[in-house]
Order: sequence, then C-alpha cells, then structure tokens
Amino acid sequence: MSEVVEFSCGSCGSQIQVEAHLRTATCPYCASPAVVERPREAGRPQPDFVLAFIVPHEQALAAARRWVRRAWLAPEAFRKAKVDAIRGIYVPSYLFSAAAHAEYTARIGENYTVTYTTTDSKGRTVTRTRTETEWHTLAGSYSAYVSDVVVTASRGIGNHELEGVEPFDLRALHRYSPRLLSGWIAEEASMTAEVCRELAVAEAMAEVQRRIMTILPGDRQSDLQVSARLADIAQILMLAPVWVLPVRFADDRVVRLLVNGQTGKVFGKPPRSWVKIGALVLLSVGLVVGGVLLAQR
Repeated sequence: MSEVVEFSCGSCGSQIQVEAHLRTATCPYCASPAVVERPREAGRPQPDFVLAFIVPHEQALAAARRWVRRAWLAPEAFRKAKVDAIRGIYVPSYLFSAAAHAEYTARIGENYTVTYTTTDSKGRTVTRTRTETEWHTLAGSYSAYVSDVVVTASRGIGNHELEGVEPFDLRALHRYSPRLLSGWIAEEASMTAEVCRELAVAEAMAEVQRRIMTILPGDRQSDLQVSARLADIAQILMLAPVWVLPVRFADDRVVRLLVNGQTGKVFGKPPRSWVKIGALVLLSVGLVVGGVLLAQR
C-alpha cells in the first residue's frame, strides 16, 4: 500500500489523504486545488524553481493525437487507440552546471590530391587524380562552462524520456512558490541528488566530447580520446512541466507519450507492426529487382 499523508483543505476544512510522493491534490468535497506543504526533511528536498505550463490541455492532446496517427509502421490498433487521458504533471528535475576542463588526443586527416597517368583500354595515356589522406596525431586542452543540463529526479519518468522532450526554455524559470502548483499534479523527487548527479555528469561529459569534435581541424578525424574533469558543480531542483499520456491498445499494451508543457514537443516509442515492416521490405526488394530487369532490357 502506498504511503499517504493527511492535510486540511483550506476551502472547506475537510481532512484529505494524498499519496506521499505527490505535492498537490484536489479536494473531493469542494473540488478546490491544494498544495501539500511539508517542512524540509533530509532526503526530501524542496524545489528551488518552477517552469510554468504554457501549452494548454487541448493543444497538448492534439499534438499527442497527431503523433499517434502518424506512426505509420505501428499496428493499426495503436493508431486507432483512444487518446484522451492526458494529464499535466510537474516532474522533479535537477538543473546541473559545471566548469569542464579536458585533455584530448585525436587522429587528424588532411586530404590532398594526387595526379597520375595511366593507360586506357585503347593504349592511350590518360591523366587522372585521386584524393589521399595524410594522418597525424593532435593533442590539446579544452575548458568551458557546461550549463543547462536537465536530468530527471523521478523514478516514474526515465531520463531518456525527459531528454526526448527537451529542450526547456530555462529563461522562464520562476522561484518556487506553492501557488504556482495550484490545480496541477506535482511529484516529489524520488531519486537522490547523488544518483541524479551521476546522470548529469554523464550528459556533461558527452557534451564536452561533442564540443571538442566541432573544433577539431582537418578534413577527417578519428580516435578521439577525452579525459575530462568537472569543477564548480551547481545542482538545483526544479519542477518541469510535462503532459503525460498512456496510450492503451490491443490486449492492454501501453505506450507512454510525453509532451513538453512549454513547446508541445512529443516523445514516445511507438510499437512496430512486423506485418507492415515485412510488406515494406518486400516492396523495396520488388522495386530494386524491377529496376535491374528494366535496366537489362
């Protein structure tokens, strides 16, 4: 059984129970929205910032429906599924930033053109060119500030799902206030700050590697090796606006969609119809074979 806490409705005075991991509730007696305010506890941090919902319910639902209908390779049962149980949830997330210092080595290739002569089938001398690459090793250092890394602090919403609806407009951050959550579902952080930091560090390291790739000289690059460290790490808890929609179809299978509450961007992993995929493969093979036969005529 889920842990529950009790609070008093500020409108009608009734005592209401709500699951402990939620920050908000609606009174069943007077329909008043309420925020469950708790004193700070070790292991239950208070949010520092909130990103408000901008995309309304109707727009988020329409975006989710378009996404489902356009999943051409999904089973028809999924594409025709009922899409209406969408809910707006403030998802606990950590906003991470740090100064990155890296040392790197890479193989850099410089292209050059070689001109040579050869003899064709009729014995004539023909001048041709080819491109070759000269490789050399490059070592260097890189320092930069990595900011705006957002990772989930919810066990219910995976980090890959939150990444799928990013980016969020962090310029719109508001200092946390209970009134901002009124009328919305808001979840408590269920992952520790230490675990979230590991996720954020992995994302920051990947970002450093991507940035180094963009500054490497030469025409080709390979074997990039990066050794990086982070300093001046800052990590704050915020609530991110996400519309969540579980799509149920054949035999109670469920695909969960997320819609960014600021931008309307949709993320999900649609199921695949192997019948449709097989038909597409057969069609492709048929077109290739048909093209070959036509070329041989």
